[in-house]
Amino acid sequence: MTAGQRPPRVGMVSLGCPKALVDSERIVTQLRTDGYDLSPDYDGADVVIVNTCGFIDSARAESLEAIGEALRENGRVIVTGCMGKRESDILDVHPSVLSVSGPHQYEQVMEAVHEHAPYDASHDPRFDLVPPQGIKLTPRHYAYLKISEGCNHKCRFCIIPSMRGKLVSRPAGEVLREAERLVRSGVRELLVISQDTSAYGADLRYRPDTWHGESIPSRLTELSSALGQLGAWVRLHYVYPYPHVSGLIPLMADGLVLPYLDIPLQHGSPEILRLMRRPAAAENTLERLRQWREVCPQLVIRSTFIVGFPGETEAHFETLLQFIEEAQLDRVGCFRYSAVQGAAANDLPGAVPEEVKLERERVFMAAQARISRAKLRRRVGTVMECLVDEINDGIALARSYADAPEIDGQVRILDGQDLSAGQQVEATIQDADDHDLEAVLSP
Repeated sequence: MTAGQRPPRVGMVSLGCPKALVDSERIVTQLRTDGYDLSPDYDGADVVIVNTCGFIDSARAESLEAIGEALRENGRVIVTGCMGKRESDILDVHPSVLSVSGPHQYEQVMEAVHEHAPYDASHDPRFDLVPPQGIKLTPRHYAYLKISEGCNHKCRFCIIPSMRGKLVSRPAGEVLREAERLVRSGVRELLVISQDTSAYGADLRYRPDTWHGESIPSRLTELSSALGQLGAWVRLHYVYPYPHVSGLIPLMADGLVLPYLDIPLQHGSPEILRLMRRPAAAENTLERLRQWREVCPQLVIRSTFIVGFPGETEAHFETLLQFIEEAQLDRVGCFRYSAVQGAAANDLPGAVPEEVKLERERVFMAAQARISRAKLRRRVGTVMECLVDEINDGIALARSYADAPEIDGQVRILDGQDLSAGQQVEATIQDADDHDLEAVLSP
């Protein structure tokens, strides 16, 4: 490339979960470090990267559709991500893609970019600076902080271990240094993610690491405590209800960590949990929730559940309904079981008809909506600290400690037209529906 010629532009399409988004952020950061520009559309891109999801059939279909769209609109496509683990599934449908690689294979992605959009001209990373926190694809005021990769569990419905490998944790000091850079750059909320956050550090045998001269064990409780000293909200996702998780609850009661836990419980029937081979299936979850709420009454629990898993009977489903009534969870998502290529659950007997799955999903979500509505109504009249995400038609769309971005509800601040994204304010709750709150700024 001759002097004065523009750097190649790379487009990025990121699909799937927040963990995949972090992978995309790392790729984009490396692209900028190597001097490439980013293109917001297909027309301006010299090559397009599609970071795929392959967790369930609908996600695989979306990934194939996104690859097809990129090929139609641009024609030069590099594929990576979870679906890339099964290269033939992509090449059978889209044989003209330039390259296919699996999840967190950043070097292979960059090799493909260098091959198909070469650039070795005047870029010098000493002068063309990338922000120290890297390039983020989230709004400036929040960021995902991935603390480990992979998973050691063998849940029958899941193929993540085959795609992303076994648990590999980052040393505590490395995580804390990244978090510190993010907070310095203006991040107000750190969303801690992994495949199994509560297992963090087990593969390292909780080996201590150094941060500001202090020895910090690579273990979730100690890591969370240190993160809580950075001055940003710390929100924990993908936490299994193991006994040692109880050590986090006092940190929440003391305000170091947001009193919010995202726990993928998946079902309320012990028999179905055993069929699923879920970790902590034998634990008395309801009793553990009761104990946690005694220590931290403001604790908010979000969870996800699967209906229609092979072998699920009406009795099992009734047990699930009874479970959510007793658990009184704050935020809940529900998925109809979908067979995933390569999952052990495909071999189980007792497939549930699709119309039964649909009805169970409807009944489940109606029951949870009643619970959510009642819990949110109890917040009317209270004052809550809120983090503003955006201003829309003169209303500030914000979140409280009880709301993770994109998956939970919102606090609509009716007189927040003069606020700005990333601002933290106190708001008085005036009304509630099944999922969201309405508020005005507190005097």
